[in-house]
Amino acid sequence: MRNISFRNDILPLKNVLYRLALRITQSHEDAQDVVQDTLIKVWDKRDEWQNILSIEAYSLRICRNIALDKIRKASASDETLDGKEYVIAADNSSNPHDSMLGKERMEHIRRIVGSLPEKQRTCFQLRDIEGKSYKEIASILDVSEEQVKVNIFRARQTIKSKYQEIDNYGL
Repeated sequence: MRNISFRNDILPLKNVLYRLALRITQSHEDAQDVVQDTLIKVWDKRDEWQNILSIEAYSLRICRNIALDKIRKASASDETLDGKEYVIAADNSSNPHDSMLGKERMEHIRRIVGSLPEKQRTCFQLRDIEGKSYKEIASILDVSEEQVKVNIFRARQTIKSKYQEIDNYGL
């Protein structure tokens, strides 16, 4: 087994952890808290690092669990998850109308992805945004690769159909 370093192996994961936490919690502040809690929890388990096959999968699983716990606690206390803030990628279009349409389309897609069931949303995030393999996702979520594939397929189908519905009818 190789020697795992917090600085070289775990800290570089903070952006991946943040994007996963943000996708689950849909709140920048909550996502930052989740990442901090994840890094602390991974650090606290430093004596067990040598027994872990993939520190990245381990860290992502902890992040996912903490984010889900945060959502459960928030819904149990009747807090709302409103006030979502999305960062929209800059469109290099020289036409302001096209730029605005692009931003609106991205916002529609973000809302659709945000409305997916948690497992579909997480699988979609890890596969299509983070570029993880089916095997890595299965390990992170502690499910079979077949379940991962089904969740991703269903997420993509839902995104496609809801986006076409919005695009066709302007809903």
